[in-house]
Amino acid sequence: MAKRTLIVAVLMLVACAEHRDHRTRVEFWGLGREGEEITKMIPEFERRNPGIQVVVQQMPWIAAHEKLLTAYVGDATPDVAQMGNTWIPEFVTVRALEELTTHGIDQSDYFPGIWATNVVGGRLYGIPWYVDTRVVFYRKDLLASVGYPNGPRTWAELMDCMDRLVREKKSRYGILAPTNQFDLIELLAMSNRSPFLKTNGTRGAFREPPFAGAFAFYVEMFRRGYAPKVSNEQVANLYQQFAQADFAMHVTGPWQIGEFSKRLPADMQDKWATAPLPARDASDPTGISMAGGSSLVVFRGSKHKEAAQKLI
Repeated sequence: MAKRTLIVAVLMLVACAEHRDHRTRVEFWGLGREGEEITKMIPEFERRNPGIQVVVQQMPWIAAHEKLLTAYVGDATPDVAQMGNTWIPEFVTVRALEELTTHGIDQSDYFPGIWATNVVGGRLYGIPWYVDTRVVFYRKDLLASVGYPNGPRTWAELMDCMDRLVREKKSRYGILAPTNQFDLIELLAMSNRSPFLKTNGTRGAFREPPFAGAFAFYVEMFRRGYAPKVSNEQVANLYQQFAQADFAMHVTGPWQIGEFSKRLPADMQDKWATAPLPARDASDPTGISMAGGSSLVVFRGSKHKEAAQKLI
């Protein structure tokens, strides 16, 4: 009797497996925190689309670019992936991405600028998932003690603020600007109205006065000792060092709001704030920041493109 029961159970499992195999299997690669969050959304999608099974693979941002490229070279790409929007032109150039349609998507739901980051050569290759921008996270108490309770508003004020913080020993450094991150250089250059490319678009404009001036300002922060000469890998604990006044300012994105709220001590929660990037001078209300974020793309190698776009 036990043997017969075992056989029936095995047959039922095989039947269930065969049933699952009939569904279209869509592989999704998610990055960072979003890779965790997407798993919460999949059950409802599968309920609405019983013919589709979504398999999610999560990976850290730091490894994602290399892994996506390696997968493309090895013909092992997923069907759908989250992709930093600055990577899209690169992957389009190597013919890795499928052109998408706007069927079922209302373009008016998106900021025009962030939508445009997904368009290459007049064709759409990604759908924006989220957008973020960089701001200054700063210690309100420390900056208020040197005359900048709302943060510096111009480059001159920023330099003066950092000088006072260091000279008056309010913090060890004025700002944390990891040397292996391009963000701050890019933001300073945009605020200085650098076009990045020359008129014909085939050469960098990095020797032109707008970019050179911004880069000189960036280098000066290190030369004066207002920023530590470290990469982000050398920062032991960003939140602890911020709390203990190793630095008083850091330019980063909105994902850090939740992290600062969770990781800083309770008595620090009323001592930090965010501010727009400082402008080049008083002729502008604020500096210019980047429109970063992630998009959802379909790889050309996908055998389930219709189901993949339905997931997006």
